[in-house]
Amino acid sequence: MLRDGDVTLRPYQRSDAAAWVEVRLANEQWLAPWEPDPPGRWQDVHTVRAFRFVHRDLRKSAADGSTMPYAVCYQDRFVGQLTIGNIVRRAFCSGYAGYWVDHRYAGRGITPIALALAVDHAFNQGGLHRVEVNIRPENKPSRRVVEKLGFREEAYHHRYLYIAGGWRDHLGYAITTEDVATDGGLLRRWHRGRDSA
Repeated sequence: MLRDGDVTLRPYQRSDAAAWVEVRLANEQWLAPWEPDPPGRWQDVHTVRAFRFVHRDLRKSAADGSTMPYAVCYQDRFVGQLTIGNIVRRAFCSGYAGYWVDHRYAGRGITPIALALAVDHAFNQGGLHRVEVNIRPENKPSRRVVEKLGFREEAYHHRYLYIAGGWRDHLGYAITTEDVATDGGLLRRWHRGRDSA
């Protein structure tokens, strides 16, 4: 479990099913423009049964080391998900972060703190060297998160993912261990920046 103030990252639990369903159903309009198309209607793929498959797949990929999945909680209430996935070791030693937070909790600083916690854990205990985030150019709230944290914009990926009925371009952002080493980690750098603002 990773915690900073009111924000906690923890493994998913089977008991998260009802909260996951409620939050996902309440956030269809907020999330659908940015996520790959689900294999069916939103209501049909956000059920307790669907959560069991999500939970099983996340546990399996966490066990084989290809993913670091987290439930995002605010004041101990489930409000989203953050995953560092597609982890490749050896010379690459990198992974891709993806995240979403309930629109009813947006604007409280939850996502930057959650991402900073996950990146620090990935660099330290996880042994990664680099974390990347790919975001649609139109997704300004998500871009603000990585830009506030100091991720570098490094690439423009043409027709990168199939989302909302078409192949969508994405901006590629990244951060490495060297970028935050002298700051004592990404979370400390984030807090120092906020304290001095």
